[in-house]
Amino acid sequence: MGGNPAAWAGKTAGGKVLTIDSSLSWQIEAVIRGLHDDPFSFLGMHRDVDGTLYVRVFAPQTASAQIVDKATGAVLGPLDAIGNEGFFCGRIADRHQPFPYLLQFSAGEKVWTVEDPYRFPPVLGDLDEYLLKEGKHLELSRRLGAHPAELEEVPGVLFCVWAPNARRVSVVGNFNAWDGRRHPMRKRHGCGVWEIFIPEVEAGILYKYEIVGVYGDLLPLKSDPVSFSQEAPPATASVIAGLPIHTWSDDTWMQQRASCQSAASPVSIYEVHLGSWRRRDCDQLLSYGELADYLIPYVSDMGFTHIELLPVTEHPFTGSWGYQPIGLFAPTKRFGTPEQFCDFVDRFHQAGIGVIIDWVPAHFPSDAHGLVRFDGTALYEHEDPRLGFHQDWNTLIYNFGRPEVANYLQASALHWLGNFHIDALRVDAVASMLYLDYSRKEGEWLANRFGGNHNLDAVDFLRSTNGNVHARHPGALMIAEESTAWPGVSRPVAEGGLGFDFKWNMGWMHDTLKYMAEDPINRHYHHSQMTFGLLYAYSEKFVLPISHDEVVHGKGSLLQKMPGDRWQKFANTRAYLGFMWTHPGKKLLFMGCEFAQEREWNHDRSLDWHLLADPLHRGVQDLVRDLNRLYRTLGALHELDCDPAGFEWIEQNDHENSVFAYLRKGQGGAETVLVVCNMTPVVRTNYRIGVPSPGGWTELLNTDAQHYGGSNVGNAGFLQADDLPWHGRPHSLSITLPPLATLLFKAGN
Repeated sequence: MGGNPAAWAGKTAGGKVLTIDSSLSWQIEAVIRGLHDDPFSFLGMHRDVDGTLYVRVFAPQTASAQIVDKATGAVLGPLDAIGNEGFFCGRIADRHQPFPYLLQFSAGEKVWTVEDPYRFPPVLGDLDEYLLKEGKHLELSRRLGAHPAELEEVPGVLFCVWAPNARRVSVVGNFNAWDGRRHPMRKRHGCGVWEIFIPEVEAGILYKYEIVGVYGDLLPLKSDPVSFSQEAPPATASVIAGLPIHTWSDDTWMQQRASCQSAASPVSIYEVHLGSWRRRDCDQLLSYGELADYLIPYVSDMGFTHIELLPVTEHPFTGSWGYQPIGLFAPTKRFGTPEQFCDFVDRFHQAGIGVIIDWVPAHFPSDAHGLVRFDGTALYEHEDPRLGFHQDWNTLIYNFGRPEVANYLQASALHWLGNFHIDALRVDAVASMLYLDYSRKEGEWLANRFGGNHNLDAVDFLRSTNGNVHARHPGALMIAEESTAWPGVSRPVAEGGLGFDFKWNMGWMHDTLKYMAEDPINRHYHHSQMTFGLLYAYSEKFVLPISHDEVVHGKGSLLQKMPGDRWQKFANTRAYLGFMWTHPGKKLLFMGCEFAQEREWNHDRSLDWHLLADPLHRGVQDLVRDLNRLYRTLGALHELDCDPAGFEWIEQNDHENSVFAYLRKGQGGAETVLVVCNMTPVVRTNYRIGVPSPGGWTELLNTDAQHYGGSNVGNAGFLQADDLPWHGRPHSLSITLPPLATLLFKAGN
């Protein structure tokens, strides 16, 4: 081996002068400076025009290098050092066909042997390249990101990242001293993805991407958009992890899941922020395993059918609660590893509890290590801030019309449903996606091609995402947080809708909470706020949400929204929960509301579990437990949640007494439950309510019961119907209405 005067130029490390070939000298300089845009065309083993094999290597801070025949272990000879920067080259005598080889380096007394990453062929196939370019690669998480793998029986990690406008992309990490010149990647020009297989790198190692932008500027180091694990914040590096590996034990749940999440099923959701539900005594976060230890028995005992987690996607700022994620494929490291999150979900499923996560495809933060101007251009976002910047949240809006961006987001949704067995995605901020003028003044937004304010690309994206989710994961749900009157949010795409399974009923929540905040003496002026929701209750398939958004930012806790003295606050809370659980629609309650947390929610503190020593707080908790039990066991309270045949007003106009009465009905009218609400602190005796059938009516629940902390006014558990027509019904009940209370009765003993 040795230098070739016809092919190489410059001084070797030993001072030998080689004849220069200008066609190669600039490439050597580009490699040394980290500016070469096609390193695989130059580094590694190549055949010269005369058929001779050459090896070119760049290894900074290395004194010498030689090549070793991998098959025999024979040292074939040294490589010449060109200059003092760590560039080596050499001709391989008597070899004309490429062969597996190793590189042996030395620096001082240290000698080490490595595989050359530039000897390996491309890994992405033609089909991958086509699907990536078209934005149709729904198995994106199996190709992009960092995947521990074996290539030609060599262990290492395959890195792939989309950065079509970059001039150079390199993997940097602990394994190469964070030097972007050491591992520049191969660009697949057909799809704008860069790839490299780095041998002998292992899972658990930190990495990022060093990117030279389209204008030749070196960008801030970027986390991997498809990383499967990241450092715990405030650190920002990605962690080599690959897709999670878990042996699932939830077959029973997965087989019955569809029947547990249908419009006719009882769906009662406990919304949880994992960092503040409960903490250790020293105020430290619990792990995924510890949270499962406490949460599963609690949720089971309380009778909730599902938990919903505020976003668990990794996010740099804890105060965003996860709603400003950096990458959409990694569970937050705050509580453990991806595999531990798999086990968390698995354990809930084994307990018969569904797991919903909040998913945020609407926008992303502008942190420098994230997606913002990822390759030096507006890649994931829009260039024009009138399309690409959220003024409310200081975040960037995804460019839903770019196929690769829509593909990235859809693949994220499928990743959570497939690799983590998540049962439903609650899609955050859908309204902000649908309207181009969302929270914008005149002149601050751009109209669509028809001159309107609808974001047509976002509409197409949502429809496509919902269609792919339902096709690939039957039984999984898509739930929209959508706060406007956009028609057909939960209508199938084939019928012109957006294709969601359920929609949060934000109007019902706002109206009813405003009513409850009124002093009872004034409630008769606001009576319609409690009845208006029934005018549109069946226009969508609704979830009734009392979520985290209602107990933060100065809004106070659910308990503190209620008027009156301490007793009345608790009575109002109990009456409202009784109204909510008997109203058509699935249920969602934020953690702490189930025991009437007094202070406003703080994401940096545990819930105030000590309050359960107080009978009033414990009473609210007991009530929610009993409401869930009745909701699950009484078909009349859930089977026709989304069907107008399941509800019938009896008294909706008694605004003077602030009384509401209605029937809930089961399939085929086989079961009927009467609900009566008294929203004043006045006890009303002999209040007559018309009922459809004669005989006895059993009092199933009274939110004023002493057991719940009430005054124990009621009807001794049973009433006999009178043959006295009332409210247009042939029979009626004479009821004692407790103060600030909701009552449930069922026909029969």
